[in-house]
Amino acid sequence: MGDSARPLLQACGIVKSFGHVRALRGADFDVNEAEVVAMIGDNGAGKSTLVKALAGVHQPDEGELRFLGEPVVLPDPTAAQRLGIETVFQDLALAPDLDPAANLFLGREVVKPGLLGKLGFLDSNAMAERTRSAFKDLGANVQSESASVASMSGGQRQSIAVSRAATWANRLVIMDEPTAALGVVQSAAVLELIRRVRDQGISVIIISHNMPEVLEVSDRVEVLRLGRRVARFRSRDTSMDELVAAMTGALVQEDA
Repeated sequence: MGDSARPLLQACGIVKSFGHVRALRGADFDVNEAEVVAMIGDNGAGKSTLVKALAGVHQPDEGELRFLGEPVVLPDPTAAQRLGIETVFQDLALAPDLDPAANLFLGREVVKPGLLGKLGFLDSNAMAERTRSAFKDLGANVQSESASVASMSGGQRQSIAVSRAATWANRLVIMDEPTAALGVVQSAAVLELIRRVRDQGISVIIISHNMPEVLEVSDRVEVLRLGRRVARFRSRDTSMDELVAAMTGALVQEDA
C-alpha cells in the first residue's frame, strides 16, 4: 500500500519476548506526518507491547525503529519525549488532587523569573494562562480551571490528558483506548480533540477496540495479529467487515 506522505515513525521487524512468551514476532508499523493511524487487533495481538516500544517503555529484542527515515534507539520514555513523542496510557497518569494546570505542567513546572524562581516559587499565572490557551486551541471540554481532577468526569479527564500530550508533543501523540468507558457525547468530544491535534500537524496513533470510532477518526488502520502486522487499510476505503476479517485471520494482505 503506497503512500506519498513522509513516514514519521516506523517499526521494522520488531521482536519482543517476556520470558517464554513472544509478544511481537517481527512486527512492522508506520505512521506518517500529520495523520491519525489506528492500531487494532484482538487481545494478545501485541498492540500494547508495540506501542510501549514506540514510546520508549520497552526496548525491542530485535528489529529497528526509524524516525524520519533514520534509525533511532529509545532507551526510555524521556528519549521519546525529546523527539516530540508523548503517550496517553489508559490510566491517564493524572494527579487527581491537582487542578488542570498543575496536571498539564506536572514534571515541567514553570518557575517565576528572577530570584523567586531561583528559590523555587512556581509561576501559577503563566501555567494557568498557557493551560487556558491549550484548551481553547483544541476545543477541550474542561468546565473548571480550579477544581481538582478527581471531581471531573471521565471525558474531562481524558481531555486534560490529551491536551497535556498535545502541549508537549510536536511530532506524535500515542493514545491507548482514548474513549474507553466514556459515554457517546464524551467520546465524540475526544474524537474531535484527536482531529484537532492532527490538524495542528501532530500525528496520532490510537489503539482502540471500537471499530466505528476507528473508521470515523483515523486516516489509516494497521492490523496486528499474533505479534505481526497482517493488514493495512485506508479508512475511507474499508469496512468493519474487512477490519474484523483481518483481526481474525480470515483476511491477510500479502504486502502488509
